[in-house]
Amino acid sequence: MTTICADQVMPRTGGWAASVTMAATVFTVVTAEMLPVGLLTPMGSGLQISEGTAGLTLTVTGIVSALAAPLLPLVLGKLDRRTVMVGLLVLLAAAGFLAAAAPNFGTLMAARVLMGISIGGVWLFTVGLARRVVPEHAAGPATSLIFSGIGIASVLGIPAGAYVGELVGWRWAFVAVGILAGALAIALAFLLPPLAAEKAVRLCDVTDVLKLKQLRVGLALVALLVTGHFAAYTYVRPLLEKQAGITPALIGTLLLAYGGAGIVGNFVAGSLRPTRAIAVIAAGIAAVAVLMPFAGTTIAGALILLLAWGFAHGGTSVSTQAWGHAAAPGAPEASSAVLVGVYNGSIALGAFAGGQVADHAGTTTVTWLPAVLATAALVLVLANRRQRG
Repeated sequence: MTTICADQVMPRTGGWAASVTMAATVFTVVTAEMLPVGLLTPMGSGLQISEGTAGLTLTVTGIVSALAAPLLPLVLGKLDRRTVMVGLLVLLAAAGFLAAAAPNFGTLMAARVLMGISIGGVWLFTVGLARRVVPEHAAGPATSLIFSGIGIASVLGIPAGAYVGELVGWRWAFVAVGILAGALAIALAFLLPPLAAEKAVRLCDVTDVLKLKQLRVGLALVALLVTGHFAAYTYVRPLLEKQAGITPALIGTLLLAYGGAGIVGNFVAGSLRPTRAIAVIAAGIAAVAVLMPFAGTTIAGALILLLAWGFAHGGTSVSTQAWGHAAAPGAPEASSAVLVGVYNGSIALGAFAGGQVADHAGTTTVTWLPAVLATAALVLVLANRRQRG
């Protein structure tokens, strides 16, 4: 077993109001990152770019988030984490307003770069702070509450963005993100206690956790599942419009159903061991991807498959975080940094790969990527399970 450098500091305690506010923060950053999924068609039309090019707004955010997650702890050192969280949300608010006012694709991409820095940091530090704002015996429920923001964003945030884009234009969806992020920055400044860094994360912390075989397996599983998922999910709106003839007015409703299934999947996966949960997730995504071109050509068929897809993918975050914590329990920020980095990098890679397929082979062909990659993840997790006995 590799020894993680530096000593740990006992966690501080705080209140449930801070946990609820951090759940809202997770909701906001997930909504901000995934907003283009529900707005891809109007964004492309408004900026006169292709759907694949519009999908790069998700790619660039994922790349920057992937780089920010492991670098921010090194840069910020022992800076108080409350100050860091407030600053990251102020940055997100500014980026939301810049995206809303963007006169061209270049400005929009600049705004998404700023969002990526904020999102990568919030993802990382929220993981570490979850267990520090409530008493130790309540750390588990508090963590589940905070990460419920992911599922709620799928249920409310992304569909709401699609509805807003349909009713008053896609720019107003980014305005809403800016307003919400600004309000949460103020709330966190008042509700979070002072949170000194447990230790300054150093490069050796990151390299040490990468020596752990189980963490490397977890990172490979994240890369396969998340890349495959976002290769198709980024383009779910044009996919549904072209393959099943679904009108824009129904897109938000279908995404709402997808998100509701995702919340259920999140809690189901949280009750399972990480190995079993990830096996179920991989099998579910692969099955939906294979069936989508054949059974997803009607509204009813698309709805059933979206429910299954949402249920399967809904547990990805909680399961991979549990895997990472089990693999490196002595280095929560370092292991979370590399996990969040790979997760967001995989979002970027999936969005880019799906865009290339959509632009060159047609949007209705993007589901073959998750079919292949999720199957590979299933093989990997089962092989690792056998090796561990």
